[in-house]
Amino acid sequence: MTFPTETLAALSQSAHRIRRYALRMGEVQGQGYIGQALGWADVLAVAYCHAMAIRPAEPEWECRDRFLLSHGHYAIAHYAALIEAGVIAESELESYGCDDSRLPMSGMATYTPGMEISGGSLGQGLVIGVGMALALKHKNNPALIYNSMSDGELDEGSTWEAAMSAAHHRLDNLICLVDVNNQQADGHSGKVLGFEPLADKWAAFGWHVQRVTGNDLPAVLEAFDAARALKEAKPRVMLFDTLMGKGVPFLEQREKNHFIRVDPPEWQLALSILDASQPAGARA
Repeated sequence: MTFPTETLAALSQSAHRIRRYALRMGEVQGQGYIGQALGWADVLAVAYCHAMAIRPAEPEWECRDRFLLSHGHYAIAHYAALIEAGVIAESELESYGCDDSRLPMSGMATYTPGMEISGGSLGQGLVIGVGMALALKHKNNPALIYNSMSDGELDEGSTWEAAMSAAHHRLDNLICLVDVNNQQADGHSGKVLGFEPLADKWAAFGWHVQRVTGNDLPAVLEAFDAARALKEAKPRVMLFDTLMGKGVPFLEQREKNHFIRVDPPEWQLALSILDASQPAGARA
């Protein structure tokens, strides 16, 4: 599928700014889940700046699409997307992880506009998503549920119980986004607990499955459009193979970057490298 050049350029700029916002927040604390934020930025850009029905000034709008951050440690990435979408003011990023901030280091729905659930206990987001999707159907609400989760959550039995339940109830208003970056706190995801063949497993559970490179914007855009346009009465899952630290080579090349600390001068270096790869219009 061919997309207008302007659409791709705008989404590329959004993804770039999401990466920048995340790096700037990381600099406030000198550490964080930056690798995930850089790798997941393209998916978040398409979700928030193309696919999802939201009203930035009205985050509790009843017909909004719900974005569930099951992997709550990706909060820095989600805040960056909420800033890009206009739900949170850019000025708030300076408070990231600080006392009384609306942007705690792990996502909590009680603090942050646009944060639907308090994630972090891995394997719970899809469970909640199934319940929300059922409730929306009972209310004849056309909103979609997007559950964002990590490949580490595939280790959790609750994930597969929820997947089976979603297929049983034919929840075509539920879309799961899986970040397949092959890193967990304990090491390479496939070595901690092998989950391949991943696409075949989701298909066997009754889901419509797409697997694409999560840092290829046209591929991500096409996958979102296909998931939303599907007419089959079944839940949808998009498996995105991503690169941790995407856009900053010295972070991409770290052997372990699940949670990273960056020396003070390297934050500005990372921003400079990121900016050098983008046209001037994409720079914040």
